[in-house]
Amino acid sequence: MSQAAQRNYRKIRIGLVVSDRMDQSIIVRVDRTMKHPLYKKTVLRSAKLYAHDGQNEARIGDTVRLMETRPLSKSKRWRLVDVVEKAK
Repeated sequence: MSQAAQRNYRKIRIGLVVSDRMDQSIIVRVDRTMKHPLYKKTVLRSAKLYAHDGQNEARIGDTVRLMETRPLSKSKRWRLVDVVEKAK
């Protein structure tokens, strides 16, 4: 078996870029819906993920695809795979 086949699958998330002010880093908001445990109403929950953008290609408002990776810094655990949709 090759080394790539032995590696576990990595999580993939799609979200909206909320900040691109850092060099080679972006902050992405990933939304998910869930049912409230008591009231059973659908509520929106979001998480802010710090991602590595080596080419500085993502801009605020872009929809991007992220992939989980090894820790790159104190807070960066994701890397940019591609820009799904540019901001209008």
